[in-house]
Order: sequence, then structure tokens, then C-alpha cells
Amino acid sequence: MSSQTKMFSLLLFAVLCTSCLAKPTLMYYSYSTAVGGGGGSAFSITGQGRITSIRLWEAANAYITGIQVRFDYIWTASVGQKVGEPHQLDLFDDEAIIQISGKYHSNYIYQLIFVTSRGRSLIVGQPTQHSFNFYPTHPDAELRMLSGRHNSAGITTLGAHWGAVNMSNNSTSS
Repeated sequence: MSSQTKMFSLLLFAVLCTSCLAKPTLMYYSYSTAVGGGGGSAFSITGQGRITSIRLWEAANAYITGIQVRFDYIWTASVGQKVGEPHQLDLFDDEAIIQISGKYHSNYIYQLIFVTSRGRSLIVGQPTQHSFNFYPTHPDAELRMLSGRHNSAGITTLGAHWGAVNMSNNSTSS
């Protein structure tokens, strides 16, 4: 065996060993492509730790106007408009959001259904127009971030980002 072949074999072996020791963070991340064709300002709702609560506002018998999320004990800024009383789902310890479904049209998100790992759900809005269903591609992943667009009346576009939460040091794998 030539010295170049030995060197290449050693290098390949080292790369394989290193890749086996590396933390597999990216395999937990997935993105559910945004739905809704509305315009407006872009937003992203993210924070540190696990999502522990979610609030939604809706126009009476119409569309979703606002969203707010709590990560651990800290609420994010609300996105969109706070119309009327909020609809809120507080999660239990070790409970996570594992699915988002709903309805949308070209101008607004009309309904949102957040489903948890314990089978509980928050349903807000009107069941009209086109359906969508967001979920992570990895069974250990959960909702980590929401993104989309909003205008002066409500939420026009929504996408979901999924990842695993490493609770041992309260950091995220995404």
C-alpha cells in the first residue's frame, strides 16, 4: 500500500470518528413552509428554553389578529393586533407543541389549532378556506419558533420551525 493511500485511509478514518462524536443537532431541525399569501411586515417569534404558553387573538367570526408566546417564564412581544380577549393555552411541565393545523386564505390566517404532546389543543378562529398541517420531521422535536407576516389587521402568513430542546443545560438544538 502506498504512503498516499495510507494517509488517505487515516484521514478518512479520522473524519468518520469525528463525525460519530459530533452532536447531531441539525437532524432535529425542520421547517414547515409558510402558508398564506398576505403581505405586511415580516416577524419571527423565538426565545430561550421551552415554549410554556401561547396566546391568540381573533377578529369576531373572522381571522387571527395576533400571536404571543411564552418561553419558560418570559413572554415575547405580541405580533399583530390584540383584538378582544386572548385565547390562551398554558402547557404542563414536559409538555410541548407538536402540531399546528388550521385554515388560511390569500389574505389572512383564519384558524389555528395548536396540539400538544399530551393531546391537548387550542382552537382559535374560523374553519374556512384552505387547510394546512404543520408538524416536525423528527419525533423528538417540538415547536421552537413561529415566523411569517402581519399587517395592521392581522396575521397574513405563518410558518413553523421545529427543533429539540436540551433541558440539561436549557439550550436548544436546532
